[in-house]
Amino acid sequence: MDRTDRQLVHCLLQDGRASLRRIADVLEVSEQTVARRLQRLREAGAVRVQVRPDARATGQRSWFVRMQCRPDSASSLAEALAARDDVSWVSITSGGSEIICLARGAADQGGGSILRRLPRTSQVLAFTAFTVLHVHTGSGTRWLTLDDPLTPAQTAALQAGARPHPTSPPHPLHPDDAPLLAELARDGRASVAALARATGWPQSRVSTRLDALLSTGTLQVKTDLSPAQFGHHTSAYLWLTVAPSHLAATGTEASLHPETTFAAAVTGTANLLVTTTCRTDSDLYAYVTTRIGALPGVHQAEIVPVLHRLKQGGTRLHDNRLVPT
Repeated sequence: MDRTDRQLVHCLLQDGRASLRRIADVLEVSEQTVARRLQRLREAGAVRVQVRPDARATGQRSWFVRMQCRPDSASSLAEALAARDDVSWVSITSGGSEIICLARGAADQGGGSILRRLPRTSQVLAFTAFTVLHVHTGSGTRWLTLDDPLTPAQTAALQAGARPHPTSPPHPLHPDDAPLLAELARDGRASVAALARATGWPQSRVSTRLDALLSTGTLQVKTDLSPAQFGHHTSAYLWLTVAPSHLAATGTEASLHPETTFAAAVTGTANLLVTTTCRTDSDLYAYVTTRIGALPGVHQAEIVPVLHRLKQGGTRLHDNRLVPT
C-alpha cells in the first residue's frame, strides 16, 4: 500500500461517495487509477463504504451493552451476536471474559428483543446496557491517524464538491425505500445507474430520492477500514466520567481527536464513551495521558482494550479483513 492508496482512503473517510473524477483531481491521477486501486482495496478487505439510515429516521434507540461471560463461551456468544442485523461493533475485551456491542431497537420495544434475551442467556454472568444519548460528530471529522494525510489544499478541493452538512432533522423513511436501502447497505458507492438496475426504478427517481435522503441526513455515509491493514493494532473503549457541565464540550473536543473513532454521551456513571484506535499500546497510553487527561471535567477514565473485534458497523471482520455479510 503506497501513498496514493492511503490518500485515496483519506478521501473516502472524508466523503465515501466522492466521485472517481473528484478523487482523481485531488490526487492528480487518472480516474482509471482511482477505480483500479479502489477495487483492489475492496478485494483486500481493507475498506468498505456503506450508506445506512440515521437511527432517528427509523425511530430506533441505540445501546452499548457490556456483558461479563464465561471465558470459554465468549467467542461463540460474540459470533452469535455478530450474526444479528440489530447488533454491531461486537468486540471481545478484558482478557476474553467481556463482550461489548452496540444494539439497536425500536424505542417502544423496551430495548428490543436482544436486550430482553441476553440477561437470560446462561453464558452471561453480568449485563449492563447504556443508552446512547447524543453522538458527537465534531466538524465532520473522521479517524485520520493514517500516514500520508491529505494536505489542507487537497482537503479543501475535495470538500468543495461535497454535499453540505445537514442542518435539519432527518426525514422519515418510506416503506418503498426498502430496495434502495438494501442496495446502499451492500455497496455505499453504487452509482445511480446501478441503483436503478437493482431497484427497478427510473434513474431520475433514484437520483431525486437519494439526493433528498442524503441532503437531510436521513442516510449516513460510513467508510469502514480494517485498522490492522494500515498498521494500527490497538483499539480500546474509554469509559469517561465527566462533570455534567463539561459533558458537551468534552465530547465535542474528544470527537475532534484524530485517534477517535466514536464519541457519545451515554447513561450511567461513566457518561462519555470514546472509542479509539492507535498503532501501539504505547500510543494509546500517550493518547490517554496527554489528550484525554487534558480534557476539561474528566474525573475518571476506564480503559478497556479490544482483544478481538468481530464486527464493526454492518461489516464482519475475519483475519483483519472486512467481509460483507
